[in-house]
Amino acid sequence: MLNFKTNRLLIYISSFFIIILVLFAVFRDNSESITLLEAKKILNEKSVENVVVTKEYVFLKTQNGLYKIASSQVNPSMFEGYKVEVGNESNIILYLFLLVFILGLGSLGIKLLLNHLNKDLPSLRQSSRPIMGESVRIESIKSDVGFDDIGGISDVKVELEEIIDFMKNPKRYKSFGARLPRGVLLVGPPGVGKTMIAKAVASEADAPFFYQSGASFVQIYVGMGAKRVHELFNAAKKNAPSIIFIDEIDAVGKKRDGQRNDEREATLNQLLTEMDGFEASSGVIVVAATNKIDVLDDALLRAGRFDRRIFVELPTKIERASILAKYLDKVPHSLDVSVVANMTVGFNGASLAALVNEAALLSLRQNDMQVTLEHFEQVKDKVMFGKKKLQILSDKQKQYRITYQAAKVIIATYFDIPFEKLILSNERLTPATDEPFIKHELENRVKMLLAGTVACSMRYSEHSSSAKQDLDEAKELVEKMINEYCMGENIYASDNEKETTMNKLYENVSKLLSSLSSVMQRVEGDLNEFESISKRKVKEYLDEIL
Repeated sequence: MLNFKTNRLLIYISSFFIIILVLFAVFRDNSESITLLEAKKILNEKSVENVVVTKEYVFLKTQNGLYKIASSQVNPSMFEGYKVEVGNESNIILYLFLLVFILGLGSLGIKLLLNHLNKDLPSLRQSSRPIMGESVRIESIKSDVGFDDIGGISDVKVELEEIIDFMKNPKRYKSFGARLPRGVLLVGPPGVGKTMIAKAVASEADAPFFYQSGASFVQIYVGMGAKRVHELFNAAKKNAPSIIFIDEIDAVGKKRDGQRNDEREATLNQLLTEMDGFEASSGVIVVAATNKIDVLDDALLRAGRFDRRIFVELPTKIERASILAKYLDKVPHSLDVSVVANMTVGFNGASLAALVNEAALLSLRQNDMQVTLEHFEQVKDKVMFGKKKLQILSDKQKQYRITYQAAKVIIATYFDIPFEKLILSNERLTPATDEPFIKHELENRVKMLLAGTVACSMRYSEHSSSAKQDLDEAKELVEKMINEYCMGENIYASDNEKETTMNKLYENVSKLLSSLSSVMQRVEGDLNEFESISKRKVKEYLDEIL
């Protein structure tokens, strides 16, 4: 690919040749040379319309064309009776300069117009992909998010407060021989608030905040990604102390595996070079976020680049309560946030924000004065799994679904698996999580996933295809228990240990459901009538017989 300067030079050269061709077409001499005899013949025929005399030629214009003869060959008496004009050869040069002036004036006008449009539409320029050779102006933003606006990040806050203090009081650390970390890598699943944390750091440090996504560096033109990285770091250094935040850095910082991708590697190399080029006094720190640290290039993770890694995990119950309290601050309610926190296992910060918003919207739709726990129970599944409408089922298919879901909700309540409410239209009851589990907790989850299939097989000797998702998750959990977590009979699993474990859990569920047949009937009756049931209600039924 051609770089910017070469491309601009080619444009200028092409424009010059186009102007030459236009001038040649306009001013070229298209007259036909004739002899003295031919000239006399044309004059005698009285077909000449106009005679123009110049220093070198006499031009005879007729209806058939334009003819010329050397001035030295003619006699002025030949043109008696004709109107003779004296031509000025300097007119051609005058026309040439006039044309060049008009073209130059037009180019200047177009340039001024484009500059005016660029000033009026800055957001459009920033949102569009830059064309080849275009330099996008990188500007800082002022963050209005502080740590007080974010709940449930106490551990992360401790790690970052030191960096904030360093940016505010650099002399204190330099006098002690300490240096500012060059890079901080925030690692965690999507939706836990990594971007908000970076903005909070910039706000607390009162520093300019330069935001870029990793994808914005991946250009279709060779060299443009590296150029953008260079411009970003230059802008940050000019505004130091400042913070550069690169979201989803794995888009540009993936491991170099030998496969050819010159642009991505050039951009990564430029990023590594810029981070190496930091001076101790530069006052610039790079904060990056990713949920795939395992795919990042080792050169990015070595000391001297991203010196500090901070893991931002899914919030715990106490942290969820803190986050909910922040979001409910302006929502009318009389809720105990710990109850809502208890029913939102597996939710990240973004999901909790969506949950509060959906509950508030539902409250408005129902014309209620404040948000209640019932509102949260009604919208929880919508936020977690998406809104689903019960499929049009035949009476027999619906009965299969009721039996299947009744068995799941009973086993989940029996083993106290976290959930609040089951809706008939949702196949899933609780989200899968990667939290550390004890062996019996994993087995209980597998039992819950198998319960629907077991109940349908016991009553109808068959089950429906909708059990696939639960069965796949059950198989995956047993696979991990035996092969990854070494929860089988031996550290090294035997060939049939997975099958043995699954069959054992299946039999346990079958025996348990047989002993709870009366509870099954009551739960199925509620699901048939209301198409939903709460954990609290199922627990009441279980307490009556246990």
